[in-house]
Amino acid sequence: MADIALRFFKDMLVLSSPVDAALRRQGINGAREQMLTLLLEPETIEEAYRLEVVAGPQCLVLPTALLTPARLAELGMNGKGDELAQHALQAVEAFKPQHVLAEIGPCGLPLDASSKASLVENRDQYARAAHLFDGTAVDAVFLNGFAAADDLKCALMGVRKACDLPVFASVDVTADGALASGRGTLAEAVDVMVEFGAAVAGFTTLAEPTVATALAASVRDHLAAQGADLCVLASLVVGDRNSKQQGPTAENPYCTADTMMAAAADLRAAGVQFLRAAGDATPAYTGVLAATVAGQDVVVG
Repeated sequence: MADIALRFFKDMLVLSSPVDAALRRQGINGAREQMLTLLLEPETIEEAYRLEVVAGPQCLVLPTALLTPARLAELGMNGKGDELAQHALQAVEAFKPQHVLAEIGPCGLPLDASSKASLVENRDQYARAAHLFDGTAVDAVFLNGFAAADDLKCALMGVRKACDLPVFASVDVTADGALASGRGTLAEAVDVMVEFGAAVAGFTTLAEPTVATALAASVRDHLAAQGADLCVLASLVVGDRNSKQQGPTAENPYCTADTMMAAAADLRAAGVQFLRAAGDATPAYTGVLAATVAGQDVVVG
C-alpha cells in the first residue's frame, strides 16, 4: 500500500461506508453481536466488504471503532483487542486495498477536563487501541464519532503518544455547526485537530447538501485563517431508508444514492478531499461518490 500522506492535497479519495449497516441488513444487530461476528466469523465481515470494494473506494475503513479497553470491557471482550484488530485486517487484505484506515471511536469513559488523572486515563485508552495496529499495514488512524472537543483532544493525544501514523479526525455536527453533544462548535474542534496533530480535519453530518457544503467551506476557511495545512473530510449521514420516501427531506436528505452526486461535486468545490457516506449507506452510495470524483484533483485555495 502507498503512503497515504503522499496523496494529501492531490486527488479526491473516497472512504468505504460503515459495514455495520450491511451487517444489520443480515440480521446481525448491536455492537456486541457485530464484534462477536468479527471475532468468530471474520469471513462474514469480509463478505460485507466485498460489495464496498466493487463500489470503488480508495480507502477501506476497518470495523474497529470499539477497540478501546473500556469499550471492550463493556462488550465482555477484555483482552480480545489484538485478535479483533488482526481479524479486521485479514477481512480486507484479500482485496488489496489502496489504503487502510483503522477506526477508533470514543472510549465512553467519563471525562473531567480539570482532572489530570481523568485526562491521562482517557488518553491512555486511545494509546492502547492505537498500539493494536503496531507493525501492521494500516495507513492512518481514523478518530471518528466524536461529539465533544475534550474527548477528541484526549484521543489525539493518545494516538500521538502511540504512533506517528497520519490521523484523520472527525466530529459529529448539527446543521448550525454545533457539536452533537451541544458542548462546543465545529470551529473549536478544528482548533483541537490543528493543535494536537491531526492530518485531516473532518465532520459528519445529517444536514442537507447545501448546509454540508457550507460547513465544509467554514472548515477550509478556518484552517486557512490559522495557516494550518490539514486536508478536509466530509461524511454524509444516510438516515433509515424507506422505499416509500418520495424524495429528500430534512430528516433524511440522502434518501437515495443519487443524492450524493451533486453533494460530492459541491463538497469538492468547497475544498474537501475525502468523502464518505455514513449511517445506513449501502455500497451504491459509495459508488456514486467514487464515480462523481473519479480522476479529479482536490480544489486548493
